[in-house]
Amino acid sequence: MSHQFPELPYAYDALEPYIDAKTMEVHYAKHHKTYYDKFCAAIAGSDLENQTMEDIFSKISTLTPAIRNNGGGYYNHMLYWNCMSKNALSEPEPKGPLSEAIVKTFGGIEAFKEEFSQAAINTFGSGFVWLVVKDGELFITSTSNQDNPLMDIASVQGQPVLALDVWEHAYYLNYQNRRPDYIQAWWNVVDWKTVEENYHSVL
Repeated sequence: MSHQFPELPYAYDALEPYIDAKTMEVHYAKHHKTYYDKFCAAIAGSDLENQTMEDIFSKISTLTPAIRNNGGGYYNHMLYWNCMSKNALSEPEPKGPLSEAIVKTFGGIEAFKEEFSQAAINTFGSGFVWLVVKDGELFITSTSNQDNPLMDIASVQGQPVLALDVWEHAYYLNYQNRRPDYIQAWWNVVDWKTVEENYHSVL
């Protein structure tokens, strides 16, 4: 099978005090791993075992809810983990072409952060918030549950370059019902170097 469960790119406590070690452990080792295991079970013995996640998502409307929900959970968390780093504060803002695109689209870095944060705060229930590239332009969008912008059912389709998980299990142990506090803290661990690489790769 071409789909592998990734190693977490840092220790459970690497993102403290912004995201605590226990939350990271439960989120990665239990939630993410369960999505992966169920996704593998759902595609076992089919051609999907050797197809890319992008190909699977492009026809997700024709596949089972188990593949949609668990495949999304498997992929979405990989992007979420990789968009964070213990060294994030060494580059607290994007640079180069991504920075220029954000300024052009949103009016500035702080304006972008505010719009993204509001999208996250206002996402009802569980889901993800995304920065995506579509036809060379940047868009902020949100999806419910474990859907993502690569899926053919997404209201805004595009290539995701930044992901924020706003499921309660991503923050509840530390922040309880204070989602805005979690979102504000999360900006301190966004790995802009990785986001810039994601952006360059889809242009």
